[in-house]
Amino acid sequence: MEQRSFFGLSEHLQRLSKIGDPLEVLDATVDFEYFRGWLVEGLGYGDGSKGGRPAFDPVSMFKALILQAQHNLSDAKMEFMIRDRLSWMRFLGFDLGGPTPDENTIRMFRNKLTETGTLKRVMKAFDWQLQKKGYIPMSGQIVDASLVPAPKQRNTEGEKAAIKAGKLAAQIWPDEPNKAAQKDTDARWTLKIGGKIRHRPDGTPLPQIALPVFGYKSHIAIDRRYGFIRESAVTSASEADGRMLKRLVTTDNTSSEVWADSAYRSRKNEKWLASKMLVSRIHHRKPQGRSMPQHVARANARKSSIRAAIEHVFAHQKTRFGLFIRTIGIARAEAKLTLANIAYNFDRLIFHQRRAATG
Repeated sequence: MEQRSFFGLSEHLQRLSKIGDPLEVLDATVDFEYFRGWLVEGLGYGDGSKGGRPAFDPVSMFKALILQAQHNLSDAKMEFMIRDRLSWMRFLGFDLGGPTPDENTIRMFRNKLTETGTLKRVMKAFDWQLQKKGYIPMSGQIVDASLVPAPKQRNTEGEKAAIKAGKLAAQIWPDEPNKAAQKDTDARWTLKIGGKIRHRPDGTPLPQIALPVFGYKSHIAIDRRYGFIRESAVTSASEADGRMLKRLVTTDNTSSEVWADSAYRSRKNEKWLASKMLVSRIHHRKPQGRSMPQHVARANARKSSIRAAIEHVFAHQKTRFGLFIRTIGIARAEAKLTLANIAYNFDRLIFHQRRAATG
């Protein structure tokens, strides 16, 4: 039997690099060390004087959360994948045969970043990093929201009423703590109306199908020029899109124009945009009981050609990241979606860097 080389692992990793390891591209494009200060501060790491087992490197753990978001993995599956994939171990800086984080460590690290608001600060820190590279918010802002499903809840009418009244799971199921721990009282049902418009034989459109969805809603605002997610928020699925406009739109874009679909059009929002010296490019609604005026339809079509850019963001996240909320509660859902937004911005930066290199 042929003896294997002592350098087999090194040679294997070299082959991975030669054929193109995407994680090496990510590591070379994003300055992960830039986040160390925010991560250490948020985690409250000591200097080790009290003894105990040293914590895993916070930058390595943050990278692990990005990988988890990109592949939509549970904590248990993430523990396995870190140990199973050599390219992941190299990216995270772990040694073959050395200690790696288990699922509890991954969960506790993410929860700590969530509780301290560190994830939001890291996302903002990356936005500063983008601006230093020249990717400043330009050409206006585009706002939209997308539904993200969660496991459906099987509750009685009385339990549903208690949830809508704002009661906590422990209050609704006081004698069943295990059941209460698995109940998400923050997620909500809503109807998703969409899909391709079908027509009758005479050409008149058929009513669109409304599908019930249970879960949360991811709200984002991107800059038109570069397409990075600049602001984000997470709510239950039933939250009205228009109410989130003030939380998403900023005044730091070089252009004053704001694009959004008709769900964001209201007198209150139009008045607020005007007060901030912002120009509304929000779609007009169809007049009730009347057909859409032709000039308004043409104007909406022009706006749609620009607003469609934000649909590519959601398509990227849902196709590549497989967005689905497995956790319980809006705080953890927000952590999941914030990580997905950061991961998207990383991918977007790689796209722009490659285009600049080949352009």
